Amino acid sequence: MSLKVAEITARSGVAFGTSGARGLVTGFTPEVCLSLTQGFLKLPGIKRGTVLLGHDLRPSSPGIARAVIAAAEAAGHSVIFAGVLPTPALAYAATQMGLPAIMVTGSHIPFDRNGIKFYRAEGEITKADEQAMMAAEAPLSPLVLKPLPEADPRAVEVYTARCTGALADDALAGLRIGIYEHSGVARDLMHAIFRALGAGTTGLGRTDTFVPIDTESLTPEDRKLGRDWSAEHGFDAIISTDGDADRPLVSDERGQWLRGDVLGILAAKAVGAKTVVTPVNSNTALEKCGAFPHIIRTRIGSPYVLAGMGQATVEPVVGYEANGGFLLGSDVTIDGRTIKALPTRDALLPMLLVLAAARSVGSVSKLLSTLPPRFTHSDRIKDFATEQSRALIARLAGDHAAAAKLMAPHSGKLVNIDTTDGFRASFENGDIVHLRPSGNAPELRCYAEAETAEKAEGLCVECLCRSSSQI
Repeated sequence: MSLKVAEITARSGVAFGTSGARGLVTGFTPEVCLSLTQGFLKLPGIKRGTVLLGHDLRPSSPGIARAVIAAAEAAGHSVIFAGVLPTPALAYAATQMGLPAIMVTGSHIPFDRNGIKFYRAEGEITKADEQAMMAAEAPLSPLVLKPLPEADPRAVEVYTARCTGALADDALAGLRIGIYEHSGVARDLMHAIFRALGAGTTGLGRTDTFVPIDTESLTPEDRKLGRDWSAEHGFDAIISTDGDADRPLVSDERGQWLRGDVLGILAAKAVGAKTVVTPVNSNTALEKCGAFPHIIRTRIGSPYVLAGMGQATVEPVVGYEANGGFLLGSDVTIDGRTIKALPTRDALLPMLLVLAAARSVGSVSKLLSTLPPRFTHSDRIKDFATEQSRALIARLAGDHAAAAKLMAPHSGKLVNIDTTDGFRASFENGDIVHLRPSGNAPELRCYAEAETAEKAEGLCVECLCRSSSQI
């Protein structure tokens, strides 16, 4: 007996969001893993052969990985198990080895959830691929789960070579870098790569308990950690990632964390990008800095950024998201060194590029001062049902006066509305407030932009406070 993948996953609550299939850990039953895996392997262009597989450090990930291996083998494929590694490392190895890949990771989402990401040899699957997967037929047959095999190191090795080969051997010489390790999958790899390029590194905050770091919505505790560590150790910067290392986190020399969309602008400048693709919620300093001839704004989510990059006609092409994930759409050459394209979110390359640029001008804060003073802040209300978020946004779209009152009552007249993804309102004093349902969890997300960091944070916090009464 078989059913469509969509019918099988609907029972579990597992669904595709902005980045892969996501759901509660309890939803990733062997049946669901079987249906998603075999739906992926039936996509046009994926031939029967070998599949790469990796996973993050969530305690539920090894079990899901076992089910994915069994599902792939049941469909007649062999599996190269790459072990615990960053998502971009697996994706890059897939491009270099010409193989499809599957990554078990929930990225930054809460502990009780997980996910699976899928990659063709050319890069991330598209939204059209997701729809084809859900329409595919999958068997309802039992899986024979085996222990995970020994990890094959090749994927980590080719990714490490890409990172260390991007810069001169002494590009980070003399820098003192703190590495906020928590439960990030790249925590050991970052030490090796940054030391190989001349930096001194110190590990911080390592834990075996999974910590869902969201680079777009840092907790007050994480902000304080950055300041305290910097004051104690005198770092030039502190770096970290989310759980699967496709979203970077970088601080300046004072321990103040950079916003991911600012990091994206600086990385785009470092590679000499001519076309930049980024979602509507990214900082408008991108346009205001005047460094890029072609800019494309998209919906939120790497599949949409990838689609925008596919429309670009002028290279080099890069994409980035407000979470800091950086996508290199074409090969670039810097000082005679070629960096191969990686059309999926990456955390390590933007860190390396920006810290090398900061070293050349004296500090991260001096590098930041080269950009127009626009600041963003984001946060979310957890356990805010997606249906409630959509209903709220629909009400705002139908009543602009109510929208202005809820989102920014002291920012003046509402002068522009963008409904590309959610409801984004621009006001006459330059403030911007944006509400949308999360694509990965039952959360209402808010993004705000203003001329100071304090004002952006205030706009965001106050809007969410007023929105919480809508639950």
